[in-house]
Amino acid sequence: MDKTVIGNQEWCAFPDLGVPAIKARIDSGAKTSSIHAFNIQRFRRQGEAWVSFEVHPIQNNRRIVIRCERPLIDKRVVRNTSGLTETRYVVRSQLKLGNELWDIELTLANRDSMGFRMLLGREAMRGRVLVDPSLSCALGDKDKQEITAHYGHAEAVKSGLKVGLLASDESLYSNQRLLEAGEERGHKMVFLPVKQCYMKLDALEPEAYYRGGKVLNDLDAVITRIRPSATFYGTALARQFESMGIYTTNSSAAISQSRDKLFSLQLMLKSGISIPTTGFANSPMDTNDLIEMVGGAPLIVKLLEGTQGRGVVLAETKKAAESVINAFKSLRANLLVQKFIKEANGKDLRCFVINGKVVASIERTAAPGEFRANIHQGGSAAVVKITKQERALAVKAAKVLGLQVAGVDIIRSENGPLLLEVNSSPGLEGIESATGKDIAGMVIASIEKKLRWKREIEVDMV
Repeated sequence: MDKTVIGNQEWCAFPDLGVPAIKARIDSGAKTSSIHAFNIQRFRRQGEAWVSFEVHPIQNNRRIVIRCERPLIDKRVVRNTSGLTETRYVVRSQLKLGNELWDIELTLANRDSMGFRMLLGREAMRGRVLVDPSLSCALGDKDKQEITAHYGHAEAVKSGLKVGLLASDESLYSNQRLLEAGEERGHKMVFLPVKQCYMKLDALEPEAYYRGGKVLNDLDAVITRIRPSATFYGTALARQFESMGIYTTNSSAAISQSRDKLFSLQLMLKSGISIPTTGFANSPMDTNDLIEMVGGAPLIVKLLEGTQGRGVVLAETKKAAESVINAFKSLRANLLVQKFIKEANGKDLRCFVINGKVVASIERTAAPGEFRANIHQGGSAAVVKITKQERALAVKAAKVLGLQVAGVDIIRSENGPLLLEVNSSPGLEGIESATGKDIAGMVIASIEKKLRWKREIEVDMV
């Protein structure tokens, strides 16, 4: 049999999935093939395991949605492009490449961060094609008119919720992902800049407004991602939405508690959660006592208003500790002095908690020359398996503060896991990149569950 010569990327189709055109990256270095899939749900049909999923077949286009169903043939551990292993569902489907048609196995994976919606691996190509990496679309390219002819009406019908995202910077990765994830699931997403919203306080008709007098009373939910510098006004807006009967992912009270580091640590201790030994004082006269109560130098000095590693200093000697503490106090800055956990070796855990469940966890390692594990300051992150005790600690910490969505930071000490802090607006980029999980989609799914909303997707193919 003559083999077909293909290039480094080719257009192909999956007739039995209802996908008439999808561009694949040809990768003979990968064993298995995979297709971009989201909203993956396992179910049973006539006693057999099936899986439903949705596909965005066209690159850089989230409006086109194809809903697919196939029998589930396997559940397989696959190593992704980051070198990490993950478990994926496997289905079998008919591939059309050029004029040839044959069955291949596909793993289902969220490829949002990848350049192509599909990867064609060597198992599917064996004995059928030859790859010439110098060629591109050797079997023919498709222009916009052809794509429109295939997918002109294959768009998800939006009959979903109206969800506001209350934050400061729409361009941030985390905010973009949440807006995209909501759109993917058929919801109308509205970005609400904290500084451009205002409110009417009225016992009978409380209202919130956005830029130019637009009333926001018709929102079903608000995702509250308020940066520390906007805590006062942001939580006031969150309270306003709550008074209007609109669901907020993190309530104003929960955010306020989490932002007060001293108060939040006191709440943790009251609930039986272990933290590194910590000291707090208002007067510079108490500097020596603060240093001694945490076991002396080296020690950590933290500003109460700091976030994402900023305002955190390692003082390696007693003299350095005195200088740092007194310098901060001369600026009338409130600070905590905390025991340095040497055995942690510059590593900590970030556990992402949604509605009382740890949905992902990573281990963060400090950059060379740094003591604090922080990916915002050049550190690295990797998937980690946390212990049952660490999982319970993360869930309990979020619950103590009343947070539905939280990033819980834990450090491993010789005496067991210790809580460092809880973030009410955790970033998504580091944990999504390291784990490959659709955390933004999980946040949207948690809103659907809280509001008892069930998704209905209709696809009208031309």
